[in-house]
Amino acid sequence: MKNITRYVSDFVYEGQNENGDLVNIDMRGPDEKKGHSPTELLLSAVSACAAVDIVLTLKKKRKIVKDFVVETDGDRNEDHPRSFTRIHSKYILTSPDTKPEELMKITGLVLDKYCSVASSLNVKVDFSVEIRDTE
Repeated sequence: MKNITRYVSDFVYEGQNENGDLVNIDMRGPDEKKGHSPTELLLSAVSACAAVDIVLTLKKKRKIVKDFVVETDGDRNEDHPRSFTRIHSKYILTSPDTKPEELMKITGLVLDKYCSVASSLNVKVDFSVEIRDTE
């Protein structure tokens, strides 16, 4: 998997995946902001990653999914690095044949075993850097 992030301006970047799909990354203040910040994208990624597996698991169990919404919020450290100290997701399922206990069990399984984004928050990641002089 590969992603390229390009500088647009001091607080605005553009991410592009291997298929050429673009996402605007915007760290400007609320009055100027027109996109998600990196931390907002992380919360969306955790929510979407879990949601896909939860819905697919429910459907595999032949449950009816009329609607599924994930409301996610997080608390961050005050000091740098401003990493998340808590992420809370509320899973709101509209289904005539699924009990809350079933959803809780599936959600726990998905977050512990299948959601790669949630798992990535629990591991040490190796980073490397490269500097090129283009002049």
